[in-house]
Amino acid sequence: MAAAPTRTLLAWSSGKDSAFALHELRSDPGVEVVGLLTTINAARERVAMHAVRVELLTRQAGAAGLPLWPVRIPDPCSNEEYERAMGEAMERARADGVAAVAFGDLFLEEVRAYREKQLARCGLQPLFPLWGRDTRQLARTMLDAGLRAVLTCVDSQQCPRRFVGREFDAQLLDELPASVDPCGERGEFHTFARAGPMFRRPIPVRTGEQRDLGRFVFADLLPDEAAAPR
Repeated sequence: MAAAPTRTLLAWSSGKDSAFALHELRSDPGVEVVGLLTTINAARERVAMHAVRVELLTRQAGAAGLPLWPVRIPDPCSNEEYERAMGEAMERARADGVAAVAFGDLFLEEVRAYREKQLARCGLQPLFPLWGRDTRQLARTMLDAGLRAVLTCVDSQQCPRRFVGREFDAQLLDELPASVDPCGERGEFHTFARAGPMFRRPIPVRTGEQRDLGRFVFADLLPDEAAAPR
């Protein structure tokens, strides 16, 4: 008799890497993704760092057919506060029969080591379905699979401001400076995944106000009700 698939939470940033990780995990019969684990800035009611509205996050989860596991953190948030909030979420996960947490990380060794260390304390298994792939090829693979995303945040010290609010598409990849990782793995940019094979339906969005906070520039995404399927 085959073993039951591992009940797994996916660390969900609302961006393309976590979305494509979901697509990959669903092709693994040994894994059952049971929820999307997302840190939310409690003061702003937005996804931490990506600054995506919780309303859009909720629509993503609905389109993915998975429940959200929100982890609300203060603003600002110390590392101690973050780890306390995540520790409580992991306790809840274990009580719910979750045995693993998956991440869309690509190649940053220190990030992976931190996640492995923290999960080892909780008795949970870390999964990295996209780890080690060539990011130039991976970015094109995502697009070929039908993933569509919008850049919600740009780190202007690493990536030109003009890319914020742009579609993550082949033209953008061609225009990115050579120093920018095509998947933004070093934090050069962050995205919102609005369509793709991991979703039952697209999440229509339109770009609202842009906010320049100095180093970081944000594009506020809004639900596009006019483009929503009837």
